[in-house]
Amino acid sequence: MADSMQKVLFVNSEIFPYLPENEISKIGRMLPQGIQERKKEIRSFMPRFGCINERKNQLHEVIRLSGINIIIGDVDRPLVIKVASIPAARVQVYFIDNEDYFKRKAIYADADGKFFSDNDERAIFFAKGVLETVKKLRWAPDIIHCQGWITHLVPAYLKLAYKDDPIFASSKVVLSLYDDSASLSFSSDFAKKAATGSLKAADLPVSTAANGIKLAETAAKFADGIILGSPDIDPKLVKYCKSRKLPILPYNAQAMEDGSYIDEYNALYDKL
Repeated sequence: MADSMQKVLFVNSEIFPYLPENEISKIGRMLPQGIQERKKEIRSFMPRFGCINERKNQLHEVIRLSGINIIIGDVDRPLVIKVASIPAARVQVYFIDNEDYFKRKAIYADADGKFFSDNDERAIFFAKGVLETVKKLRWAPDIIHCQGWITHLVPAYLKLAYKDDPIFASSKVVLSLYDDSASLSFSSDFAKKAATGSLKAADLPVSTAANGIKLAETAAKFADGIILGSPDIDPKLVKYCKSRKLPILPYNAQAMEDGSYIDEYNALYDKL
């Protein structure tokens, strides 16, 4: 696929400067800008974690996009969409927000380091929220690039729950994997809560073990291309990805250092 006006949707767990700089947030910041400079149209999403200073970062609600209710189990929760711009990059960022899931100041764990018990529901809400918002924008992405564990349900929803939606008819999923999921554990009914429409609990590898590796396998199962974004990804996860016989970009430390990874990723988008 070599359309000069190719549309790329970035679904990020973290973006600098809204969250502290690390390997994921830095790529979340620089990659959309680099892809936009390579003449592709982009949209970028992340959760609106409570530690993000809305006044400092000039976030404001987009009323026309807000107001959808996301159903998880038997509970409807309102989806609020906010937006901000990174002026130096000419990149606009959409934030998925909800009072119950994202008001707390910590990101994934409390002050004692305990993983939030509702992180599974936060991932479900985020994935559905992104796709519903893209539908409302009437913006059909050619590539959907997912980064960070909280994005890992997006590929499954896209390929099963949203498979008949014309907005996503031609979308291909690129999955960047990091070493951010190996120690995660979720409630045993994660898959049951995530199931919706054509997506059944049995379709998700996470149904057999509700942990971060199985969640990453869930994402890889429905991806069209995979990027190894860290040098220390769990070997079992890498083996699973290779068994899928998909295009895989290995971790390239030099490319990460000098920024040439953007061209590598861009070439992968064009290949799919």
